[in-house]
Amino acid sequence: MSDGTEANRLGAYLRARRGLITPEQVGIPPGGNRKVPGLRREEVAMLAGVSADYYLRLERGRDAHPSPQVLDALARVLRLDEVERDYLRGLVVDSRPVRRRRIRERVPDRLDQLLAAVGVPAFVEGRTFDVLAVNDLATALSPRLRPGENRLRSLLLDPEEQAFHKDWTASAAGFIAAFREQIGDDIGDPRVVALVGELSLASGRFRELWARHDVRMLEGGTTTVNHPVVGELKLHRDKLPIDDVLLVLYYADAGSESAEKLALLSSLIQPNQTS
Repeated sequence: MSDGTEANRLGAYLRARRGLITPEQVGIPPGGNRKVPGLRREEVAMLAGVSADYYLRLERGRDAHPSPQVLDALARVLRLDEVERDYLRGLVVDSRPVRRRRIRERVPDRLDQLLAAVGVPAFVEGRTFDVLAVNDLATALSPRLRPGENRLRSLLLDPEEQAFHKDWTASAAGFIAAFREQIGDDIGDPRVVALVGELSLASGRFRELWARHDVRMLEGGTTTVNHPVVGELKLHRDKLPIDDVLLVLYYADAGSESAEKLALLSSLIQPNQTS
C-alpha cells in the first residue's frame, strides 16, 4: 500500500486514531509543550490501563496479539464506534493460517435482467467501487456511472462528479472510509494496491483522509445531488449484496419533487433506451 504501513497495520491505526483525540476529550488538561497532535502514547496507555512499554510495543509492531480486553480498553480511549471496534479487532494477527476465498466480482445474469426492469437508477459495483453494470437511468443520472469507471476515482479526480455531489467533502470522506472498511485486511489484492497507489499520487484529499484510517459502513442512506439538466435531487440509496457484488439503487420519495424529476429524466432517455 502506498502509505507503507502494511507490515504493521495495527500500529498505524493506533497512531492515526490517537492523533485525532484531543486531551480535553478524555479529561486531560491541554497545557504543556505538546509536540504531537492528539494524545501521547503514555496518555493512551494510562487511560487504557496498560504499561507505556507495552503500548509502545503495540504501536511498533512488536506485539501482534493484544487480548480482547486490551483492545476494548483501547477502543474506549480512542472513542471508536462499533464499526471501528470491529475493524480494530480485525487488525490483530491471528496465529492460525487462514485460507482466503477468492473473490469473483462477476455480474450474475439475473442482475442484468433486473437492471433492465427496474424503473430507478441502478447499477452493480464491486468492493473497490468499480462499476460493473448499469441501467440507462443510472448513466443519465451520472455519466460516470458506466462499466469500467471507478466511483472513488471519479469522486476524487473528476470535477463534474465533484460538482454532482451537493456535499462533496462529506461524500469523499464517507467513500474513503467505506473503501477501507470493505477491503478489510485484504491489503495485498492487486486491484486495491493499484487504486490506492493511483489516488495517493493524484489526490491530496485522498492522502489526507486515508492517513486518518477512518472506517465506516456505506450501506444506504439519503443523498442530495445536483443534476445538470433536472436540477437538485434528494435520493435514497440502498445497497443489496448479491454474491460478491453489490446492487445499488437510487430512488426518491413517492410524489416528491425529486420523483417528478427522475420521471422527467427517464422520459428524456426513452427514445435511446438500450437496456
